[in-house]
Amino acid sequence: MVYDGGSLGSSPSVAAARRLMKSANKTDRLTRSLRALERTASTSRVLNLLAIDARSGHRSEHGEAPMFRNRVLNTALVIKHRLRTDDIFLFDEIKPTATKIIIPFERSDLGLGGQSFFVGQRGWIDLLREACNEHSDMARDLAMLRMIDQLPSLDPFLLREHLRRNGLLVAPCYFALSGGDMEQMQTFVSVQISQLINLAFQEAGRIVPGAYAARLVEALLSTDVDERLEPLRETLVMDGDSFKEGVFSWKGFLYYKWMLSRLWPELNTVGGEIARLTVTGNRDADTGRYIEDTRTRLRHGIVSERKAIMRALDVYDRAFEDLIDNGKPKAFREFLLRAPDMFLSLGEKVGVIAHIASFWRYRFPLGQPLVCDVNEAVDILQDFDSGLSTSIGF
Repeated sequence: MVYDGGSLGSSPSVAAARRLMKSANKTDRLTRSLRALERTASTSRVLNLLAIDARSGHRSEHGEAPMFRNRVLNTALVIKHRLRTDDIFLFDEIKPTATKIIIPFERSDLGLGGQSFFVGQRGWIDLLREACNEHSDMARDLAMLRMIDQLPSLDPFLLREHLRRNGLLVAPCYFALSGGDMEQMQTFVSVQISQLINLAFQEAGRIVPGAYAARLVEALLSTDVDERLEPLRETLVMDGDSFKEGVFSWKGFLYYKWMLSRLWPELNTVGGEIARLTVTGNRDADTGRYIEDTRTRLRHGIVSERKAIMRALDVYDRAFEDLIDNGKPKAFREFLLRAPDMFLSLGEKVGVIAHIASFWRYRFPLGQPLVCDVNEAVDILQDFDSGLSTSIGF
């Protein structure tokens, strides 16, 4: 059981809490440069609440349905972080990844660093209260952090559906794609939806210029649904609110398809490396069998997860093709409005296999020997196996 600040005895004093708090700009290699993190971070790995506040803080929805009620916490950076050797001692339970909260020292200059702690580390609630200068009830914010910590990634489509199902309603501006991901997705999304863009403008008797098509793609990927998407709204015969929900679902499927287009080649390589991993050190017969059985189970499990993911994406592909080939906007519209129900299972599965690929590559960089001792091998294989075993089914 992970210590939550009170379940395993009295919580540490503020002085002890300070000793547990780490300065992100001094001791954490991941956040050595928060400026770089802000520019390049993956949507599935970082939730940049400070950037969201700068972009959408003036909107009424931002204040009426915030991610966190505490103002300081609601301008923090939330990161899915692979734990390193010097992080593990902070926890009563060994885990491969954790949710890190970074409170910037200076909101206007992330290069100055910030204070950081993990959700679930010993004394984390006291650390949170001190960093946020909050001594009143934080039940809702603590519940939000625990919900986020349950997820394998910060993918906005998975996150939104997970929070919604647990009764935590948050404004749409908190579920935007990062600038880095949007930039990388531009070409992929252009190819994916070019047929629909052409269809929308053909019906209006117009030819869409290439530059304008690029602006439509940018509008589709952005947080706002504005007049640039009006031809697509008319093609799908949707009203304003339904169209906003539909666009969110559409972005979700495009995001997963883009992620997987990059993930599958890496996962194929990782699968082969898991099979070739040399495990050193003495082991008994049971441990040896466990290692070999788990390698086999992982190979089959990854194939099974891939098939399940492709089945889900095939539902989207068939609905989209029906619209393009047969001109059936109603069927595609209805699919988009039902689609969020799929995000929880789809996002979980994508998050699990993305973790396998990214953690393996972090531990075994390309070109480095595929060798580790028996205890570490068991830990890594157990982590991967448990993720595949508990992944939510369709």
